[in-house]
Amino acid sequence: MKILFITATRIGDAVLSSGLIAHLAAEHPGVRFTVACGAPAAPLFEAIPGLDRLIVIKKKPFHSHWISLWAACAGKRWDRIYDLRGSMLARFMRAGERHIGKYRDDNIHRVEELGRLIGVSPAPAPMLYLSDDAWEKAGALVPSGKPVLAIGPTANWGGKQWPADRFSALALRATEKGGVLEGATVAVLGAESERAMAQPVFDALPEG
Repeated sequence: MKILFITATRIGDAVLSSGLIAHLAAEHPGVRFTVACGAPAAPLFEAIPGLDRLIVIKKKPFHSHWISLWAACAGKRWDRIYDLRGSMLARFMRAGERHIGKYRDDNIHRVEELGRLIGVSPAPAPMLYLSDDAWEKAGALVPSGKPVLAIGPTANWGGKQWPADRFSALALRATEKGGVLEGATVAVLGAESERAMAQPVFDALPEG
């Protein structure tokens, strides 16, 4: 089985969609995936089982990046196409099944909405596959033998972003003497392009 999986550019949205791949891989042993996503999210899919190709969607003027993606994928007949971007691209490619979805229902969680797209309830929880190299790099960054508090203080628009001072206050309270994670290391997560957004949190936390 050959599946084309078109997913998000943003890391957070891509993580939420990752459970679909895990579910499909478990349901269809031997399935082969081609994943198309934005550059920030691409590393999340490098180690998925059955990956044939990882296509990085690079935004171009006049939405011509969709034409480039079509040119890269239209030569095959796909058993299934999952287009989570709702790009309409799937309608112009040969496929046994097409699952197209983008418009969000604000009354349900995005993971549940994606579960409905593939007809699975409960919806598959996010699942990331990590390469040996990723595990090695993580081991070098994360200290062993002590708890780690991971926080993600950034967002792609202000309406989704909690104030930085609240993140730092929470981290300090959780890791202080008598806190729920006393003495824990704080890991601040985000994309390199979001470093300036996260800087106030760095500045408020003690070194080490």
